[in-house]
Amino acid sequence: MRHSFCATLAVSALFVGNVGGYTPPLSAAPVQQGRTLLYLEKQAHKSLYPPAGGFYPNGGILAQVTDRLTWQNTQTLRVEPWIATSWQINADNTVYTFTLRPDVTFSDGTPVDAAAVALNFDTYGKGNKALHLPPSEVINNYDHSEVLDPHTVRFYFSKPAPGFLQGTSVIGSGLVSPHLLHKPLEQWGDGRNIIGSGPFVVQDDVPGKSITLRARPDYTWGPPELAPQGPARLDAIRILVVPEDSIRIGAFLSGQADFIREVEAYDEGQITRSGNRLYAPSTRGVNDSVVFRPDNDKVADRRVRLALLRATDREEILRTLFSPHYPLARSILASDTQGFQDHSAELGYDPEQARHLLDEAGWLQHPDGWRYRNGQILSLGIHVSAPHPQSRSMLVLLAQQWRKVGVRLDILTGSPAMVVLDDLDPHTTPLYQAEVGRADPDVLKSAYYPTNRNVLLQKGGQSQHVAHFTDPECNRLLLAVASETDPKRRLELVADVQNAILTNAYSIPIFEEPQVFAGAAHVHDMHFEAVGRPVFYRTWLDQP
Repeated sequence: MRHSFCATLAVSALFVGNVGGYTPPLSAAPVQQGRTLLYLEKQAHKSLYPPAGGFYPNGGILAQVTDRLTWQNTQTLRVEPWIATSWQINADNTVYTFTLRPDVTFSDGTPVDAAAVALNFDTYGKGNKALHLPPSEVINNYDHSEVLDPHTVRFYFSKPAPGFLQGTSVIGSGLVSPHLLHKPLEQWGDGRNIIGSGPFVVQDDVPGKSITLRARPDYTWGPPELAPQGPARLDAIRILVVPEDSIRIGAFLSGQADFIREVEAYDEGQITRSGNRLYAPSTRGVNDSVVFRPDNDKVADRRVRLALLRATDREEILRTLFSPHYPLARSILASDTQGFQDHSAELGYDPEQARHLLDEAGWLQHPDGWRYRNGQILSLGIHVSAPHPQSRSMLVLLAQQWRKVGVRLDILTGSPAMVVLDDLDPHTTPLYQAEVGRADPDVLKSAYYPTNRNVLLQKGGQSQHVAHFTDPECNRLLLAVASETDPKRRLELVADVQNAILTNAYSIPIFEEPQVFAGAAHVHDMHFEAVGRPVFYRTWLDQP
């Protein structure tokens, strides 16, 4: 066995290089306790089952009400102790042993002991079909847990799981009270059912409209990076759902709110000119991209996919719609993600090559300007993606660019339920907008592997139809990234995955996505976890 600090160094070796990130401004004013922070959120949370925390409105709540075994330092990206004071990992990363703090309790008084932690990870690692609880996408090769004593828990894996230590630090591994893990997924939408060990507890939840969190007075076990320890400085956080951008920004600028999420690029200037603060932490993962579903005959040919990549003027999209907080994507991974490889040369705008490739693929341009093959027009559908910044505007501009080479992009609309169903059917939506935030190479598997998010809709994943498309070599590489124990070799595999996806033109990476927030000048000590979710544990407000 290796001691915990040796294990930390082994994992943090993957993070050498440009770690980027957000450095919170330090306040010279004396810290003040109390008051309620009013936070305006663009979208309502959907589920507070921790493995669903990838949706930022979900994760923004879970970051306040749950703790994790470990904390990923937001500056160094090293994994540090939190609820676990130390850990040991065997040589092939198939056995992890954690020693827990003895003084932590859930807000219902239940101890955060080895048995509770074991049940959490047994659920997250394997899911629970009877309760409709899906497994976590950040936990690979999980087998079972073992309680060694009240404060020591051991996890076993069927294959090496080098990403597990970092996986214990993410929102998706938030610890909840054991009784909650016996509830069906349908009951995880109501925040009042969520019992964590975090610095805040859910006081009230009005579905789709608001959620109120109050500080827990006996909380004394925050992560070391956010010292000093003790209860939260705020009395409460009130989160209101305000979908309309103009109303959300207007309320903030008029002083009716303290903090807001999803400030669009065109509103950034008025935020800073008014003396307020803008925050844009990176999501450090798979870039905001348009991905293809090759089961659709129109994009099954690599030449068509490559043509559309060449027909995409990504620099025009960023220049027209976004601010410097949105760096141009240079690969499928963000540049501050471990294992990033620069593929800028393969992502250039070349409409002439696009036309040539489409001609080669048999899609010929007719007098009406559109391309046809066997009497069928080359038209492709995609839904606006509500979680992504300026999705509709970006797709409109993309449609204009593709129109120049004779390809029609149809921007689809529909109810949220219909969009979900359509996005599982490549015949309806051969294109999909995707992004996944996580500061670990396993983020590639989370996005592309069939049994995870499966953005390509490969065979073996969830879909409305019987999928036929599969890329065995790409899937082999994704599994290898999730199981390789040698840090150097693992990063080589990360490079291989990027090369495979771009060589096959499965993805058109557009930009590196931040989460952009605004805070009033009287809001101090804002922090964000490693992929950009707000952490209000140390935040405080000036007294009026």
